[in-house]
Amino acid sequence: MLKNPLPAFSRRLATFPLVMRFDPLIIPLERAVRRISNDRFGVLDIAGQPSIQITVPGRKSGIPRTTSLLYVPEGDDILLVGSNWGRPKHPVWSANLAAAETATVQIRGEEFETSIETLTGAERDKAWQYAIEVWPGYQMEYELAEGREFRLFRLRRLPRS
Repeated sequence: MLKNPLPAFSRRLATFPLVMRFDPLIIPLERAVRRISNDRFGVLDIAGQPSIQITVPGRKSGIPRTTSLLYVPEGDDILLVGSNWGRPKHPVWSANLAAAETATVQIRGEEFETSIETLTGAERDKAWQYAIEVWPGYQMEYELAEGREFRLFRLRRLPRS
């Protein structure tokens, strides 16, 4: 049986700084793939990486905002890293997530509610180490961001009501 080479290739590719500048091409491609697949998968899924869509209200407008993101599986939980492609500013989605209590998550067509925990201190440090083990590109993005401390979140599935 053949092993899918894309996950290892995409992990390696994500450690090159030049790749972080392709987001103007990747983001529209992500939207197109999501639209064609009826939101079941995106570009990261095709590359064999864990991908989600999160929906949270805008912190100022209250209007629901949906964002496709790479995530780090942590048992049954989800770690999200606000790397913003290694840019100096935090991504807008991370400010919205930090202001919300819950988020709607969609993974491969399954939708569920999660609680949101902003990680700090030793817990954040441990999660950061784990995140860069799983996705080494985060370390390069951190260097590109000139040491900006990325926001880290843990999402936990809520029981269905």
